[in-house]
Amino acid sequence: MNITFSEWLFGGIDNPYFNGRWGLLHILTLVVCVGSVIGFYFLVKNAKNKERMKNIILYSLAGAILFFEILIRFVYFMKFYHFKQPETANWSALWIILPKPWCAISCWALVACAFVKKTFFYNYACLSALLCSFIFFCYPGVGYNNEILLFENWYSILTHALLLTTSLTLVVLKFTAFKYKDIWKLAICFVLTYAYGLLEIFVLHTQTDPMYFMPNGDIQADILNVGYELYLALYILLIVVYVNAFHLVDDRVAVKKWFAKLKVKE
Repeated sequence: MNITFSEWLFGGIDNPYFNGRWGLLHILTLVVCVGSVIGFYFLVKNAKNKERMKNIILYSLAGAILFFEILIRFVYFMKFYHFKQPETANWSALWIILPKPWCAISCWALVACAFVKKTFFYNYACLSALLCSFIFFCYPGVGYNNEILLFENWYSILTHALLLTTSLTLVVLKFTAFKYKDIWKLAICFVLTYAYGLLEIFVLHTQTDPMYFMPNGDIQADILNVGYELYLALYILLIVVYVNAFHLVDDRVAVKKWFAKLKVKE
């Protein structure tokens, strides 16, 4: 099927469903992500000015994410105001501008962390982005799901690839430092993220389930197929275990000291 550049960029054409999960492109994407992180590690290791190289890599990744986030908004504005495509009937300027699902929120967190330059914010952006990208690549609901990979397909694939690559790079290049004494700062960031998610659902009405915790969401109903009470319990458990896993590994010296003190008291 021959399509024009305008059709590729703005869509508006019939694009049949195709299950590309765990196909060649899906696997190659993961290989490129892991390969990139390994390449960044050796770039920094062999650089004369390691801090400068680390910052170049971080700014490059954040810049790539920012580029796609700006470009997708341009495409949406064109579809909404110029082409007036049927799918945009319920859109608004606010819907287009704001980051909506957790993945998009994570994109902007990674962009922001390059400028905030605080360890707790690196930690937050890393954990948020890594979780989103892990869930996406385990069971991608978009991106690989059409016969023709239009711009929006590539946007989904490439931004999630950047989420995975950037979050792993933050860990490998030691931008992050997961310490229990600072976990309260991380907790505040996540609380604010969930508050923003609730704002989207109940006030702004830009998204129905941005953080994937509402009843009858895709993960609960389509993937796990369990009741909401069990799903919510598993959701909370996953977040707690996930966050603690990084701290237990990175702050293992402090953890050993705490256990040693408990044994002495006993």
